[in-house]
Parts: sequence; structure tokens; C-alpha cells
Amino acid sequence: MMKFPKLCAFAAGLISALGFAPLGLWPLTIIAFAVLIRLVNYAPTLRGAIARGYWFGAGYFIIGLNWIAGAFVFQDSMPVWFGWIAVVGLSLFLALYPAFASATAWLIGRGDARRFTLVFASSWMISEWLRATLLTGFAWNPVAVVLVDVPLIRDTARIFGTYGLSAWVTIGAGLLAFAAPRWIAAVRANTGNGTWLTYLIGPPIAVAGAAFLIAAGINRLDLFVYPEAQPASARQKLLRIVQPNIGQENKHKPAFDKINFDKLTALTGKPGAIPRLIMWPEAAIPDYLEDEEWARDRIAALMGPQDVLLTGGVALVEDKDGKIVAARNSLFALTADAQIVARYDKSHLVPGGEYLPLRSVMSAIGLSRLVPGDLDFLPGPGARSFALPGFGKMGVQICYEVIFSGHVVDAKNRPDFMFNPSNDAWFGSWGPPQHLAQARLRAIEEAMPVIRSTPTGISAVVNAQGKIMQRLPFQKPGFIEARLPPAAVPTLFAVYGNLLAFVFAFALGAVGVALGRLRR
Repeated sequence: MMKFPKLCAFAAGLISALGFAPLGLWPLTIIAFAVLIRLVNYAPTLRGAIARGYWFGAGYFIIGLNWIAGAFVFQDSMPVWFGWIAVVGLSLFLALYPAFASATAWLIGRGDARRFTLVFASSWMISEWLRATLLTGFAWNPVAVVLVDVPLIRDTARIFGTYGLSAWVTIGAGLLAFAAPRWIAAVRANTGNGTWLTYLIGPPIAVAGAAFLIAAGINRLDLFVYPEAQPASARQKLLRIVQPNIGQENKHKPAFDKINFDKLTALTGKPGAIPRLIMWPEAAIPDYLEDEEWARDRIAALMGPQDVLLTGGVALVEDKDGKIVAARNSLFALTADAQIVARYDKSHLVPGGEYLPLRSVMSAIGLSRLVPGDLDFLPGPGARSFALPGFGKMGVQICYEVIFSGHVVDAKNRPDFMFNPSNDAWFGSWGPPQHLAQARLRAIEEAMPVIRSTPTGISAVVNAQGKIMQRLPFQKPGFIEARLPPAAVPTLFAVYGNLLAFVFAFALGAVGVALGRLRR
């Protein structure tokens, strides 16, 4: 098919990542996947199919994860250039998952366009789930995220979740991969006889129309069973979301403690007649709130009598002898009488960021974790809901926990909203908008508003349909004062989780195999 298939696959992978935020060029992603599908389908051997999928994945992740390199700017013990080694090394590992999807599709589906397209979509779904699950999981940038701004189609995540939405991307790419050459041939064959215009515009309109009708039908069916939430009203709770624009370079320097707290104080504002839910970012303060009464008191002084303030901080872990042995990345809820009424501990920790795997080995070769400090963080128990006085039930996902589809809500105690405090100051200009896009998918899947507060942005209020109601620009200090959007009735995905995604993946594969046999 092509003279240099691995190089073409790598280039297609690079192009595919341009569909993610901040660029959002999602048609290029579909075109790039169409190239991959043809490359894999026409690979002469299984080894060739694996290689083409692998090098596509390498390009896909190197561009999509380029923001990771920025984290090493703030780590004094490791050189800045090591960040790009980390990006490339991680990408070469993660490329194993697209290689798996390509191998599976080649083994089962090669030789028949319909069969290959459906089997590839099924195997890609499974590969993304495996990537989010194995070895603690790294679910960043499933291909579904490129469709977060595409109406109707994105809403199929209400039923099939993120992995099901990823399947629609690959199905669309398969249609393009196998229909486009025939379409071009038809245009060439009929040029000059008066029917070329029909061949030129007919197939694209038919494909686009079919995709629109399928997505609309799925979306309307879901909304018939699970109607949308009503618009926010003045009776709903008042939020005060703070974005202090505290850079990572100044976050852990003792000389900046007062400056940083003064920024938080100024943006928190004065108490008023209406109770406020005040939201500060992840790790907003360096104080140990459970052990330092003065730290709780100075926060309480900023609050009205019925206010509740949420702030990220650190909880210390002691052994039975009272020795501090570890820490937890936590969110604290404080009332105006300086009492902690809830604490959530981050469950899904970042390897190399919040703890150092194989610490004895890594330390010996000069590596350290990205977050300063000698104590590793310990994980919490997972998704929990907390009752906040006067503000209903809250679910919490700290930082990148929000990217894990199907794991963000305590299904037995469904909250009214999710709070996603984060510290995206590490991750340049590409990481924050990608993080926000993935948080929006959680809102769509769970039919639940997601509120984000970050030190440098992008802080936002996202409603239960995934729409950004208000946001603060990247690297700009400010606050959002808004009413808490209402949750909708749980979607099918919220009820059944990724079970429906697995059913969808199995159905795609089964139909693909059946169509191939029927054709023969």
C-alpha cells in the first residue's frame, strides 16, 4: 500500500493527536485513524500489523502527552531535558495498546472492510480500557475526547461511556478508509458524463447523514428514559471558585506562603447574606489542617456563618508509635467554626509524581518523585460521597482521578455534584485544556455537574450535559461566582457503568465477524 508503512503510521499518529485540546482539529484525527486502518488491514503479516499499530501509537502519545515534559522544569534534582525522555519512554510503552488493537483486528477482521472496521472498533475500545486499568492505569486522552465538542455524537457516552464513544471515532474512520477510495474512483470514472456531481457529494452526505441519525436516535432514546436537568435557578447553591494563579515554581517556597495565602484570601471575597460553597484548588495550602488549629482558624476567619470552604491539603499518616511515615493528598471541608466536617483522600495516585515506585532502586540512580518531600503518599479508599451542611452531597476526584471513566462516583450513594480540585500548574499549556475536556466527559457520562478549581487554570463550572457554563482563562487570577447546576436523572451509563461498553464491544466484534461470513 505504501512504501514506508511504519513511517506513514508514525506520521498518522502524530497527526491524530492534533484533534485533542488545545487544537481540537478532530477531523484530522478521523483521517489519521483511517490511514491506520488501511495500513493495518493490508499488512502482509501479523508482525507488520503490530509494527504499524505500534508506531501509530508512539506518534499519538508523543504529541498528546508532550505536556508531561513541563513537569520536570520544577524538579531541581533532575535535568529539564529528562522530561522529554520521560515523554518518549512513556509513549513507547503506551504504544503497546494500539499495537494490541491492531493485532487483534488483523487476526480476526483482515480482508473484509466491514468486518475489519467493526472488529478494529471493538479491539480499540478494549485496548483503551486495558490502558486505563493495567499497572495502576493511565487513561489520559482516550480518542473519544476529540468529540467532546461535537453535539449529539458525544452524547452517546450517556449510554456507552467514553470507550463506546471512542468506537464511533474508529467506525467513522473505517467508513472513510474503505469508502473514500471507491468514492474517488467513481468520481474519476464518471467525470464528464454529467453524473460526476452526484458521485462527488452523494457518498459524503449519505455517510454524514447516517452517522447523524444513529447518534440522534441513541441520544433521543436515552433522553426519553433519562430526561435532562432543568436550568439552574436562584434557589440553587452559590459557588465561589478560586483560581489564585500560583505558579508551581512558587508553590513550595516558604517565602511565598504569606503571598499565596493573601491571594487566596483576596479572591475568596467577603461573606454576604447568601451561604457560599468556597472552593480552593488541590494542595492550596501547605498547612496540616488536622494538627494545626491556627491554620483552621485563619481560614474560618474568611467565612460567613453558613459558608463551607473546600481546600486541598496534606494529611499526615502515623504508625502505632506516633512516627510520621507517609502522607495523603487530601481535600478538607471546613465550616465557619473551624471544624473539619469531611476529608477525602486521593485514591488514584500518580506513579513518579506522588510516590516513587521501587524507591530503593530509583533513588540509587538519582531519580526522585516530582512532588517535593521525602514522604510518599498513600492512596485513599476510592470514590466517596460527603454530605456538606447546607449544600447537599458532594463527590470528589482530586486531579487526574477524574479521567477514569466509570470510577468517579460512589454509585451506592450518588452525590449531587463532583468537585475536581486539581493542580495543573505542572503541565504547560496543553495539559490543562485536555484535563478539562476529560472532566466534561465525566459530566456527560454521569449526568452530573463537575466543578473544577485549579491554581493556574482552567477552573470551570460544567453542567450535567458537559457544557462549560463558566470558566477562568489559563494563567489568569480570578474567581467564579455561580449557582450550582442541577444534576440530571442518572444515565444508563451511570447505572450500569462500563458493562454497556463491554456489551457494545462484543456486539461490534460479533456483527463484524457475522457480516464477513455472510458475505462469503
